[in-house]
Amino acid sequence: MPQRTRIPGWLAGLIGAVALIGAWWVFSATIFQPPPGTTFTPVPSPWVVFATIADDGLAAYRGVFSVTITEALIGFAWGNGVALLLAATVLLAPRIETVVTQIAVVSYCLPVVAVGGIAIVVLGGAPRPGEPSATAIFLAALAVFFTTVVGALLGFKSADSASLDVVRVYGGTRFTQLRKVRIVAATPAILNALQIAVPSAFLGAVLGEYMGGIDQGVGITLIRLQGELDSPRVWAVFLLTAAVALVGYGIVGLISRLATPWVAGRSTS
Repeated sequence: MPQRTRIPGWLAGLIGAVALIGAWWVFSATIFQPPPGTTFTPVPSPWVVFATIADDGLAAYRGVFSVTITEALIGFAWGNGVALLLAATVLLAPRIETVVTQIAVVSYCLPVVAVGGIAIVVLGGAPRPGEPSATAIFLAALAVFFTTVVGALLGFKSADSASLDVVRVYGGTRFTQLRKVRIVAATPAILNALQIAVPSAFLGAVLGEYMGGIDQGVGITLIRLQGELDSPRVWAVFLLTAAVALVGYGIVGLISRLATPWVAGRSTS
């Protein structure tokens, strides 16, 4: 039976990117052409958007993204930290698993617009111009909480039962099992959850900026550009937002591959 040739991940990503850009160009050149007598189009061609980024220079967007990235990082740390703490607590006190799981599900089902409206009233926005928004940080933390709780619980429960029995036989407590066996077993699942959480945290921070209370960031910049009908720069910010999220996703994925080489069958030597 002939062996199937698998497409490398980088090549599959390249093909997907080319296909998306091609579809984008087709839509901009056909369905979303400017009406007669006007030059405005809601979907400018990829070349116009790339030219806009090149003309503006990445330095023009650095201040816009620095605040949002800071918010996403702080929310990422808080949301994942609380999620991992609760997931570990479940292993020490199994009776609270239902409560923790329900809290995670409720956090995932809450309407972001309603939560953001409450958060901007309770927490407020940025304390001073140019600083991160408390609401954006909160929504970034909320966006990653569910995924990390579920991933960590599944990872902790995947620990080898024989190894857990060995620890128990030698007088080890549940905390010893967690420290010696379950954390090691859960590392791949936790890192995968953290990888998924990167773009979620960034999206949560952007949505938090849409609630107001901030003078600098991706969300407030998009609001301003949309009001000015500056579609090339709206799409430019969108593309750079996707790029930032993909870079963060790739960094955590690389860390995951280096930290858990046994998952991919690679030698640790």
